[in-house]
Amino acid sequence: MSEPTSALPTSHVSGRATARFSDDLPSEWPEEVATYHGRPVVKEPEWTWEVPWYLFFGGIAGSASVIAAARAVTGDERAARRARRLAAAAAALCPPLLIADLGRPKRFLHMLRVLKPSSAMSVGSWTLAAFTGASSAALAAGEADALRRVRPLTDAGAAALGLAMSTYTGVLVADSAIPVWHHARRELPALFAAGATGGAAGLLQVAHPAPETRRLVLGAAAVELAVERRMTRHLGVLGEVYEQGDTGAWSKAAKACTAVGAALSVLPSRWSQRAGGALIAAGGLCQRWAVYRAGFASAADPRHVVVPQRQRLSGGRSRARTDASSATSNGETP
Repeated sequence: MSEPTSALPTSHVSGRATARFSDDLPSEWPEEVATYHGRPVVKEPEWTWEVPWYLFFGGIAGSASVIAAARAVTGDERAARRARRLAAAAAALCPPLLIADLGRPKRFLHMLRVLKPSSAMSVGSWTLAAFTGASSAALAAGEADALRRVRPLTDAGAAALGLAMSTYTGVLVADSAIPVWHHARRELPALFAAGATGGAAGLLQVAHPAPETRRLVLGAAAVELAVERRMTRHLGVLGEVYEQGDTGAWSKAAKACTAVGAALSVLPSRWSQRAGGALIAAGGLCQRWAVYRAGFASAADPRHVVVPQRQRLSGGRSRARTDASSATSNGETP
């Protein structure tokens, strides 16, 4: 997974360049948008098909660790054990997926040579490495009675890193020049966290339906649908990619799976709840694919860069005129 390009329009604050777009995007495209022969302005992502699977399993692993720690605190050791196993299994899939995207194992090891707090990719690589070890330690302590005294410590460590694991991928995706990702920088971490929680709880519900798991499934599903709706509204015209092409198909599948899965989870039948849990998890996977494919559609459309940039410049000129007018009315020299 190569680090996203950061060639965004910048404003210089205190000598530091910070990427930003205007948050006030129009709900409809302007009648005329001047582009250079319709050619893309930013490069499309270099990420391959392994990335959405990595985003999915990484979130599942992180949230399952948090659930395991919570179940252990409440005394439900059997549920905690199932969650630890899920976390360790999902975490074990993440390094191979990431290495497959990078092409060579050495590239992943190179990212661990130096920790760069300013790089989401660097922080994420270290988080993945630390979490994989922590989830394995939590699993070992949970399975071996001789290590039961250290279970609270291993569970706490895995849960703390699990929180980062289930949200950092949203930050990583948003730290990009791709407009539809960058503009959703506030919503993507929450969307990924809700999807990860629902997916982990859903898979645990497939294994063993329980009232506590069902409540978590329903809560996560409600939050995921609400955040997704807020994200598409906030994106304005950029959000149309979630309604068109294969991105639209993935997005619709995600919402359908989540909604139907929540409805089935409410039913008293254990088999209905199992089916509902599976659909909730499938909805989280489809959501990752929708976000992934949206990046390609956004990069291919030059309007996604031109319109927000002009909106930003227009807003800056408007504020400058307002400030100048205010200064003049107060008898000051603009």
